[in-house]
Amino acid sequence: MAPHLSTDDSHPLLPGMVCTAVQTTGAVVDQVQLAHETWRLRIACPALARQIIPGQFFMVRPPGGTDPLLGRPFALYDVYPGDDGQPAGIDFGYHVVGKLTTLMSQWKAGQPVELWGPLGNGFPAPPGGHLICVGGGIGYTPFLAVAREAVGQRRYGNPPRDIPQPASRVSLLYGVQSRAMRADLDDFASIPNFEVRIATDDGSEGHHGFVTGLLEQILVADEPPPAAVFVCGPEPMMRAAARLCEQHDAACWLSLESPMACGFGACFSCVTRVRVPQEPGWDYRRTCVEGPIFRSTALILD
Repeated sequence: MAPHLSTDDSHPLLPGMVCTAVQTTGAVVDQVQLAHETWRLRIACPALARQIIPGQFFMVRPPGGTDPLLGRPFALYDVYPGDDGQPAGIDFGYHVVGKLTTLMSQWKAGQPVELWGPLGNGFPAPPGGHLICVGGGIGYTPFLAVAREAVGQRRYGNPPRDIPQPASRVSLLYGVQSRAMRADLDDFASIPNFEVRIATDDGSEGHHGFVTGLLEQILVADEPPPAAVFVCGPEPMMRAAARLCEQHDAACWLSLESPMACGFGACFSCVTRVRVPQEPGWDYRRTCVEGPIFRSTALILD
């Protein structure tokens, strides 16, 4: 299956982006606990690893059987290289919340896994200047690859996409309920020109309050404004972040987490409302095809 993304001007896609998906069977390499009920799963799947860029997603399910019947979407955490230095597989994070993720937490090395992807679009190539990544809960996981690409530490895609000017710095604003729920961020430690700022709802670490409070502090203080703001997490957090960026004239992209059944646009279960330029009202777009990354100003967030 090779869904093609439209590149007309009626909705917010990245110019020229085409998604060529593959269906493949990989194998679990290992998994590591990142936080409470949150894991990083590594799967050997070179065909997918060679294609994917930060922000894109893939569908995952056990091969064969009908329970669960449908795959589940997961965003890229990072690509890992093989002994030859070429992409060998993918890492992704997940939180144990339902049947499939409970099964996944029990998977051992060698477990076969059915995957199809990469699906959807990705974050735009990071611009030079200050890039802010805002993640709530499990929503911080897409930003490892984003940050590594932004500073020029790694390249993604086939052919690898160019980053004309590396980011001067990258800030990860990471919001969680409490210190006990915070993930281990050691994977981010080797990224140059990178900082993490923590927000906790209960004040047990970092900023006491929502992560959007940290975003507002930077938007007020930064001169010039940040080059871009990338956001992933709970919908109320993303709406608040988008409004702050609009108030401060900062370019903002959101990674939507709409429930998906098929992942390639056939079922229309994941539609979201978007503004239609030069026309009154709004229209629907499929998060799995035209998204999951949307420019915030193109979405109807109320």
